[in-house]
Amino acid sequence: MSKFKTQAIKNEILEKLSLENRYTIVNENLRPVLSDAQLNFLKKVQDICLNFEKEKNITHGPDEDIYDWSPYFGKEGLITRQHAFGCIDLNYEEHGLAADFMRLLALALFDPQFAMSTGATVICVNPIYEHHENIPIRLEALKELVTGKSPGCLLITEPERGSDAVHQLTLCEEQPDGSFILNGEKIYQTNAPKAKWAVAYATAEKNNGNMMGQFMINTSWEGWNCERVGIPWVPKLYLGKERLVNLRVPKEYVLGGIGKGREHLFEGLIPERIAIALRGVGESWGALSHAIIYANMRKQFDKEILFFQGVGFLLTDLWARTISLTHGLLKFCESYDEKKKKYGKEVPDNISQAMVAAASQYKYSCALLSKDVCYESANVMGGAGLCDNTLMDDYLHISRIQEIIGGSRQIQQFIMSRGLRRFFKLL
Repeated sequence: MSKFKTQAIKNEILEKLSLENRYTIVNENLRPVLSDAQLNFLKKVQDICLNFEKEKNITHGPDEDIYDWSPYFGKEGLITRQHAFGCIDLNYEEHGLAADFMRLLALALFDPQFAMSTGATVICVNPIYEHHENIPIRLEALKELVTGKSPGCLLITEPERGSDAVHQLTLCEEQPDGSFILNGEKIYQTNAPKAKWAVAYATAEKNNGNMMGQFMINTSWEGWNCERVGIPWVPKLYLGKERLVNLRVPKEYVLGGIGKGREHLFEGLIPERIAIALRGVGESWGALSHAIIYANMRKQFDKEILFFQGVGFLLTDLWARTISLTHGLLKFCESYDEKKKKYGKEVPDNISQAMVAAASQYKYSCALLSKDVCYESANVMGGAGLCDNTLMDDYLHISRIQEIIGGSRQIQQFIMSRGLRRFFKLL
């Protein structure tokens, strides 16, 4: 790894901190619980990442544009594996939420900012996939997104409406020909300044969630105005602030008319929040694998620092917490895939409500995990964990935003408290 300008860590340790070695640590931890198919797919994704890093001489330095990588990974089917995508003639064999876990786990160790960029594309892909209705332009957009030809973004959050997703101010006005005119502002959309395709929500009446619609947008249209929002913790990701000014959405781009937007929005919350949880766990493994290798090699007072209780016992605590949440998430993903296969979109309300609450629990818990593990792992490594010689600074910074994206910590707790109330009403 040659990310640094000034080398602070000796070659022997840097070589041992290779992506291949960090993958080995993860694989040995997960081998007992993964099926043969899951482990084989995880290794397949890892091999693609290793080959790409070597062939393209990727340093993960500040001058590299992670969006240039999307076509390569898209060609390999690694932008998303949540669906088979037979509708666009891809027919991925390994697909579903559990398969996407394997994809994200490998990508988070390869480059956490790139992994997050694919996640933002996925939440643009999913509503188009669910509501394409075999309309050619929707299928065209879907294929471009899934194959990495263009990043995608999802427009929900507004400057005055953060985690409150349903009381929106962006307006949609239906026209006689079935098209819509959109006016309003959105903010903090990952990938937006780079995206060709966007999915946006707007309402026919301000603050009325029952009047929302869902729209697919080509960002080259007149009326789309996007500026980049600077988020210093993720300097290679492009987040946007959008002004929609009399932006006309043709009828064939309307994924859900007035009254359908709220329904469509909530059907995407489970995979969106679980994907954030999966990235949080992936970031934790990335940071932890760095610290494990470093603590086994770095000596102080003539002894490897792993053998000092303050270091070794701390790492065992982080390890135990990470592996436990990994196991739980894997079980959730497998269960979700099973329910989707059995019920399709008609999942019974009691199961759906329970899974919504569980998704918030995992998003909440994994965000806390990532924040703790990435900070403590960097801290264990001392100066080596804070300088730019490794990906540790990326993990430390990106872990700080996991509690905000996809609904803040307090929103997840609010949803969970509603779940507790639901239990009481069953009595």
